[in-house]
Amino acid sequence: MTDSTNTQTRSAPIPHDVRDLSLAPLGKRRIEWAEMDMPVLRSIRARFEREKPLRGVTIAACLHVTTETANLAITLKAGGAEVYLCASNPLSTQDDVAAALVAEYGVPTFAIKGEDHATYYRHIHSVLDAHPTITMDDGADTVGVIHSERTELIPNIIGGTEETTTGVIRLRAMATEGVLAYPIVAVNDAATKHLFDNRYGTGQSTIDGIIRATNRLLAGTRFVVAGYGWCGRGVAMRARGAGAQVIVTEVDPIRALEAVMDGYAVMPMIDAAKIGDIFCTLTGDAHVLRREHFEVMKDGAILANSGHFNIEIDIPALEQMAVSRRPVREFVEEFVMSDGRRLFLLGEGRLINLAAAEGHPAAVMDMSFANQALCAEYIAQHGHELSKAVHTVPTDIDAEIARLKLESMGYRIDTLTPEQKEYLSSWKLGT
Repeated sequence: MTDSTNTQTRSAPIPHDVRDLSLAPLGKRRIEWAEMDMPVLRSIRARFEREKPLRGVTIAACLHVTTETANLAITLKAGGAEVYLCASNPLSTQDDVAAALVAEYGVPTFAIKGEDHATYYRHIHSVLDAHPTITMDDGADTVGVIHSERTELIPNIIGGTEETTTGVIRLRAMATEGVLAYPIVAVNDAATKHLFDNRYGTGQSTIDGIIRATNRLLAGTRFVVAGYGWCGRGVAMRARGAGAQVIVTEVDPIRALEAVMDGYAVMPMIDAAKIGDIFCTLTGDAHVLRREHFEVMKDGAILANSGHFNIEIDIPALEQMAVSRRPVREFVEEFVMSDGRRLFLLGEGRLINLAAAEGHPAAVMDMSFANQALCAEYIAQHGHELSKAVHTVPTDIDAEIARLKLESMGYRIDTLTPEQKEYLSSWKLGT
């Protein structure tokens, strides 16, 4: 770890804690590469540069520090905001990107890949020390820290955004209990986010992470997907495309029925555990894979998680059951059971698509981060009018992002004729 205080004094006035500022040139090239696939965000940035709609706003962003996030931070800064960034997962940071954000773009960044628990939360506090007016989360950790430890900041906060399913679940629970102290816009729930980012982004990047970590052939394997939300659908679709026999486990009967009708085998996890070769959890809940499942898994089973937090696999139980453990590849740890079976945990049970790979492709994050940018603008303009609850993304923002994305891809669509508009809006025009 770089001594951030000394580095700051010697060469960079920007507050930061990153691994190595000398990585900045590589990070800058990779940020520019990602930007080529982010035309929607690029068009928003051009308008932000002209209009400065975020002038006077300070944003505390707790997001995965990747090339795509860097382009969001640059866009928010172009809009006039002061942006302070930390990681939303200890293993998701790209160290060269963190360095470039500090050295090349002047964004205070506090993120180191592999940082420990104490450092992770110290970085969150470093970002909150900027006294934000808007929070921007991927997992609601910033909101959680504000409400539990930094309540003095609340009067200054207009509102916040949330990027992920897990975070929205946590925030809705807070709102239901009446403890949410400022409004949150659920970016995750925008159609242009979850239908694309969660399904296509998570699908491709999760398979990418598993393959990079293991170099295993998926064709012919029994691939168990825990959870058939939009993320689970994406992983199931991509695993089947690679030739795997996909098994889905679910607790929701409607989603389980969808999985059946989409052509997947559906069964309880205890049954899947006996036959699965690769397991991937995407539920947002705790201990989806646990002791009773580990007890019946076959030798060589691979355990991965693509949910936001590392609680979906009961790692303490796995550690207790193991008679020995050792790293066998980067991001692969072997746990040997008392009967000699070997279970392999990927990426410490953290988001495998970011722990072992590079996360979602820029083309899909283009829409997700366009939502973040436009919702930050919306909060800056209307946050004081919103109740202390979790709000949906305004439909006009969602539709505009879809329109811009189609336009950037060279597609045109029809528009309703006056007659069609009248027909759809009237109850008098029947058969």
